[in-house]
Formats: sequence, C-alpha cells, structure tokens
Amino acid sequence: MKKQILLTPGPTPLPPEVREALARPMVHHRTAEYQEIFKETVQGLKEILKTQKSDVFLFASSGTGTMEAAVVNFLSPGDKVVAVVGGKFGERWEKICKAYGLETVVLPVTWGEACDPKKLDELLSREKQVKVVFSTLCETSTGVRNDVESLARVSHAHGSLIAVDAISGLAADPLWTDRWGVDIVVAGSQKALMLPPGLGLISVGEPAWKLAASARLPRFYFDLSKARKALEKWDTPFTPAISLVVSLQQSVGGILKKGMEKVWQETKQLADQTRKALVGKLGLSLFARHPSNALSAVKVPEGMDGTELIQALRQKYGIWVAEGQGALKGKIIRIAHMGYIRKKDIQLCLSALEKELKEVAHETLN
Repeated sequence: MKKQILLTPGPTPLPPEVREALARPMVHHRTAEYQEIFKETVQGLKEILKTQKSDVFLFASSGTGTMEAAVVNFLSPGDKVVAVVGGKFGERWEKICKAYGLETVVLPVTWGEACDPKKLDELLSREKQVKVVFSTLCETSTGVRNDVESLARVSHAHGSLIAVDAISGLAADPLWTDRWGVDIVVAGSQKALMLPPGLGLISVGEPAWKLAASARLPRFYFDLSKARKALEKWDTPFTPAISLVVSLQQSVGGILKKGMEKVWQETKQLADQTRKALVGKLGLSLFARHPSNALSAVKVPEGMDGTELIQALRQKYGIWVAEGQGALKGKIIRIAHMGYIRKKDIQLCLSALEKELKEVAHETLN
C-alpha cells in the first residue's frame, strides 16, 4: 500500500503509543482497573482544558453528539439563543438549536472572518433574555480562530452563558476555560487529541449546571445528570468506548508531559512556517484573516479546480488534505498542522503542492 500522509483537519495521524493502546486486549468497563484509567484520563483532560471548576464528560459519539448535549441539557422549548455563524460548524449550532424548537437568533459572520465581539454586544443589546451564545474556537471550514475570551466577556455582561465548539481548536489554539469563563466546551477525539473518531467531550461549569436545573428539552443518552452521578464513582451511565478511552489516556499523558503551553507554542510555530511557505514561496493567499493554529485554509489560484488539485495530491503523492465545504468547495484547500502532524510531512506536502501548481500553470500557458 502506498504510504499516506494525513494532513486533514480531522481525522489526524495517531502517535505510536496510541496505536499500541488501541491494540491492547479488551478490559471490562465496570471494574476498578478501567475506572482508574478513566479517572486519570478525565483529570488530564481538565488540565488540557485549563479548568479546575468544570466537570468533564466523555461520550461514545462524534463531536456533534456533544454539541447536541450542550443544547439539550441546558435549555427548554422556546428559549432564546444566539448562534454565531461564520462557517459550516456555526451553521451546525444553528441547525441543532432549531431542531429542538429554540428561538435561534443568528449572528452572521462573513466566511473567513472572525466574529467581532462588538457585533455580539450590539446583538445582545437588542435581543433580550438570550440564555446561551453558541460559538466556535476554530471554525474548521474556514480556518478562522475566534476571540473566545472577548466573546465570553460580552456574553456574560448581558447575562448569557457561552458554549464553545473547540472540536478542532482544543490542544491547538489557546483555551483557558476557567480564566475566560467559558461555561460549556465541546470537543472530539480525532483532531489535536490524536485519536480515531468516536469520542465526544464536554465540560460544564457551575453557571451551566444552574441553568440545567430548569432545562426541559428531551434527552436520554446525552443526559448529563446521569453522567454526573456516574462520574462520582469514576463510571459512566452507559457502555463507554473502552479502547478509545484507554488510548486517550496515552494521548493525554503525552500532551501533559510536554506541557500545554509548549504544545500551543509548537503548533503555532508549525502553522507559521506552513503559511510562510504557502504565501511567500508558493504565492497563495490565506482565506482566514484570523487563522487558527490548527489548520491553514488557502485560496486556490484563479482558474484552478481545488477538488482536482486535492485528488492529484492523493493519487500521485499519497497526501491527504481537505477541500472547501459548502460554497467554498473547489475554491480553497485546508492543510492541518496539529496533533501528531510532523514538520517533515508538511514539507512533503508543500513540495508536492508546488509541483502541481507549476504543472497546472504550464498546461494553462500551453
């Protein structure tokens, strides 16, 4: 099989210790052995999230599952919420909220731009009694990083909580849950946490628990009150994804051994180096004006089909990058540089991309 270099913004490559843990013999989850693994993993995740005040839960689901949990556990039919929509995953917040009959006010953000906290302030000044503001740390579809610290400050000033999709941003972009007062954070396993897809994560602060006390939206599997009761014994109410949790213990341990600030610094360095080459050497333009450390979204040159470019990288070189979503399909490519993605893999991608761009330019001239 041709060697594949995976540079998509999820799933991402797996470190050797994670692959080894995935291959271990199965253990039973209602045992002291597994509960000790679960305890160490959850406590480690709290360090990654920079929180001592929030409870952290894991579900056998994608990140979208915990996005749904962030809606149904804290709200009631007819409650008013704000969805910050500047890409596909802001749209996902909007769709989940509307699916549950919430009065959903959209704060539209131009794709490629970050949400302006002043715009949120203006909206919350007009729209009264907004229970929760739903936003993203990294909008994966555009490569944008939002100023979550400022968005949280504005939300709280108007008496609203804030829930943040950090599925791509966690362990790539700085996130200080307690310091910034982020009430709810959701994430997934297949990004900078360096696992296969299949685990959803949610952290819940005390203000959110107070809101949960009166929430009446329907829920069963994602009922956090059940999860909170089970967590008292380092257990889960339903069967967990055992092998993924065992491997997450290894991933979390590796991140914390290096140190969260060091991980952020190294990810930023690789992001900066990647963008310097994309813009300075290859002459491409970044799509995001406020880019995340997790990935680089770049515009495809005029007259070139981004989908065909991505297919060429896969078929000729075994390099997997992601294309644009929605209206951006064929117009941008997205290259990740988080988690276990190495500098040498980025260099191979940039070299292959340079060859393809030159080949297309040559064909165009002739």
